Amino acid sequence: MRIICGWLGKNSESQAALIKKMLAAATGYADAPPIGYYSEHGVIGICNGQPSPELYSSEEICAVIEGHPRWEDPFLAQLAKEENSSHAVAEGFRRYGLKVLDKLHGDFALCIMKPAEGYVLLAIDRVGIHPLAYTLTNGVLVFGSQISSILLHPSVTAAIDPQGVFNYLYFHMIPSPGTIFQDIHKLQPGEFLEYDKGKIKRKFYWQLEFSEERESEKKLASQLRSELEQSVGNCLSGQETGTFLSGGLDSSTITGIYQGFSEKPVDAYVIGFDAEGFDEIPFARSSARHFGATLHEYYVTPQDVLDAIPLISSAYDEPFGNASAIPAYYCARLARQQGKTMLLAGDGGDEIFAGNARYAKQKVFDLYKHIPSILKSTLVEPVAASLSPLKKLKSYIDQANVPMPERMETYNFLHRSTLSEIFNKEFLDQIDPESPLTLLKLQYERTDASTPLVKKMLFLDHKFTLADNDLRKVNRMCELAGIDVRYPLLQDSMMSFASRIPADMLMHRFELRSFYRHAMKGFLADDTLSKSKHGFGLPFGVWMNEYKPLKDFVHDNLQKFRQREILNTQYIDKILEAQLTGHATYYGVFIWVLVMFEEWLQTHNQ
Repeated sequence: MRIICGWLGKNSESQAALIKKMLAAATGYADAPPIGYYSEHGVIGICNGQPSPELYSSEEICAVIEGHPRWEDPFLAQLAKEENSSHAVAEGFRRYGLKVLDKLHGDFALCIMKPAEGYVLLAIDRVGIHPLAYTLTNGVLVFGSQISSILLHPSVTAAIDPQGVFNYLYFHMIPSPGTIFQDIHKLQPGEFLEYDKGKIKRKFYWQLEFSEERESEKKLASQLRSELEQSVGNCLSGQETGTFLSGGLDSSTITGIYQGFSEKPVDAYVIGFDAEGFDEIPFARSSARHFGATLHEYYVTPQDVLDAIPLISSAYDEPFGNASAIPAYYCARLARQQGKTMLLAGDGGDEIFAGNARYAKQKVFDLYKHIPSILKSTLVEPVAASLSPLKKLKSYIDQANVPMPERMETYNFLHRSTLSEIFNKEFLDQIDPESPLTLLKLQYERTDASTPLVKKMLFLDHKFTLADNDLRKVNRMCELAGIDVRYPLLQDSMMSFASRIPADMLMHRFELRSFYRHAMKGFLADDTLSKSKHGFGLPFGVWMNEYKPLKDFVHDNLQKFRQREILNTQYIDKILEAQLTGHATYYGVFIWVLVMFEEWLQTHNQ
């Protein structure tokens, strides 16, 4: 565990007592944490058995950085090696000012303070692997990697934000820059915050730039293998390391590349489920055999789910509804029990090499805009509207006419019924129902207008699927299990390389990950290359019907949730009934989101 938390400004408690409270909240230790670093100005770094974010402090400046930063500047790289990365951050800021962020790569969160000038700089890495949140209250800037540590500052009040609740139910997590709490905000990937004499400025210091360079596919395929080896090599640090292995393209690639660095069989870890359509272990076994890795398996049971729910609810500082956190936790726990201290994860491959089914689906809808307008208005749309046998064509036209990125959300659960049917009126009066779409548009429109559709969707997913969802899932569950985690496919150089591959090569016609599959022939096993996307799914809806203790737990939790008067009681009854009558998996997802929200509220005394 590596944590940054702190404040700048006056506080109403003694520094020692306040530091102890914030450290305890960040680490979970009621007493003094294993190691703590702090300055008289309130900057704190914490280490719990992993590389320490040592604080650098002088009369003029203090700085702390956590993560696995790498330096572009040779002098700063050497200084980080000889002293520590926090010293390098401070010296880099002296030399370059804000441009020090351009010299930093890898995953990190940092704080630089010049207390005498009332100045603070906060920043996180380009991918958003390491979080930072903050609030400004009563003249005090309070910040932290964990929101729970921010809440312990006496100037901060912990009021639940109805908009945060709505955004959670919409996305099944709360995307940055918002949080579940009023007036507490998160930094977005590649963003910094400057606090200067009481004023806050936020800006992106980096954004992934897409291009359509026309190099030969053969040359790019050769570069891919080189980039993969470099990225995996960058993530190795001498720790006892294993890999997540689901048997898909990315986890298999990482396992295979890592095996090339190792003189002995690599230890790989997979989770299975005794439920039809959910078990990935056969694919993982095939990939492990192909590379000569040693596969370690664990079958998650319905009771495991029940046991993990309170652990997960307490681990997250905001409600988090991605059910695959359960298998991620048990996978990381298995690795830790076998002596591993780090896992390599394959997250990010689909979001840089175009592997999600929605990319092909939206490309189909996008074809409609190429039909001449006069033909659409005078022939296609009138005919489709008038003839009932063409119902599917009309549905296609209706969706195709919805602009992006709103069109991607036509399948969102909250769009299946009117909001007035789902939500209590008093709750709806407190929120902006357009807020989720506004967040999506803000990200989508940061790309250049000429950027191909597929790459615009990739850019959207870099934030909402990776930074706000998948990385939060894996990071926190690994931390809960006592495991460090690294992401070779999300190294800066790998992302930059992928961004240059032409869109029609990334996804030829409607074939997902065309370039990647072709480039990895001969390296990955044939059945891995032909495997469809699966992921660490959880058969929650199925098990809820089959395992009475889980069903009882869900109904008890939903009974408590009804009393909060957020959703209409009749709507909760409706989805429970639908979940029992043939739509267990589909409705099970939203039931899980509700249950985890209620459990989080109870665990955090809300």
